[in-house]
Amino acid sequence: MAQFEYPTDLKYTPEHEWVRPMEGRVVRIGITAYAQDALGDIVYVSVPEAGSEVAAGESCGEVESTKSVSDIYSPLTGTVTSANSALEGSPELVNSDPYGDGWMFEVELADGTDVDAALAGLMDADGYRNSVE
Repeated sequence: MAQFEYPTDLKYTPEHEWVRPMEGRVVRIGITAYAQDALGDIVYVSVPEAGSEVAAGESCGEVESTKSVSDIYSPLTGTVTSANSALEGSPELVNSDPYGDGWMFEVELADGTDVDAALAGLMDADGYRNSVE
């Protein structure tokens, strides 16, 4: 199995999404290096539009590769504040830079949601690495 990078400032899900805390109650979401490698060359990404409501654990988009189509699951519940429009014309960004330019969408957690508490339910980098290696 190839060794992949799992940044320690991110949280991870068993479904291979990562979560990066941003400003306030906003988090940025994408898929891991492990997931993009397993999918192969990504040719299309569908993510929720700004203003959409997403629920933790529910499918909210798709990643299509030359091998298969896989669901994207929202790690947390909230309202989508932005989607990465660069993926429309360059879905391969998910392969080349999964933790940077290949991010997928941002979610603002509901009022009163403690971001740290919400993230505490997700895996840290070591936990994720152990789950996939």
